[in-house]
Amino acid sequence: MSRHGDEYSKEEILSLLKKNGSSDTLIDWFDRCIDFHMGTAAGLLIGIYMVDYALSLLGAKPGEKLYSVCETSKCAPDPLQVILHCTPGNHRLRVINIGRFAMTVNRPSDGDYAEGVRVRLDPAKIEDTPVLRAWFANTPDFDGKTMKKRLVEDIISKGTGMLSWEKVKVKVTHKQKWKTGTCSSCGEPVPENLLEDGLCPGCGSQKYYEKI
Repeated sequence: MSRHGDEYSKEEILSLLKKNGSSDTLIDWFDRCIDFHMGTAAGLLIGIYMVDYALSLLGAKPGEKLYSVCETSKCAPDPLQVILHCTPGNHRLRVINIGRFAMTVNRPSDGDYAEGVRVRLDPAKIEDTPVLRAWFANTPDFDGKTMKKRLVEDIISKGTGMLSWEKVKVKVTHKQKWKTGTCSSCGEPVPENLLEDGLCPGCGSQKYYEKI
């Protein structure tokens, strides 16, 4: 019996994966990603399958130097960080929040472009799982109070079968030298190219706090 009402606990999800014949590696990824995310969100679980699929398509393994772009800020960036060690801090993860549940993974390139694979959740491939379809479409047919277990079951049942992919080329941004500028408002140093009419973004277009 779940201790989380209509939600499966992490241990129950790992057990479902084992019963479904998932590999020990995939189960370990679920274990670590759920801990990192601090929850069993459906988008996270799908994201794990997306990373697994991208690795398979590339013939790559965790530990290789890979780069990624995630097209949503919701859940999916976390498996890229946990499994591939692509993070904003090491400049190997870009999150472009354009609202599509998709991600691209590629190897490094010295050229202007790198070939990679783009993986997405394909609505056409979840037509036979009405709960997953309703959740993904964000329709009233999905009831978060009563359908979360069924949603997880649908995700595990589908696995990578709910995904589509395409070969893509990604523009490579190479490191460039930059000069330091000083914000005319806060007086703090920032890269000169980020100044907006003399203001750093934190005092201008991306201001997010007021001093107290």
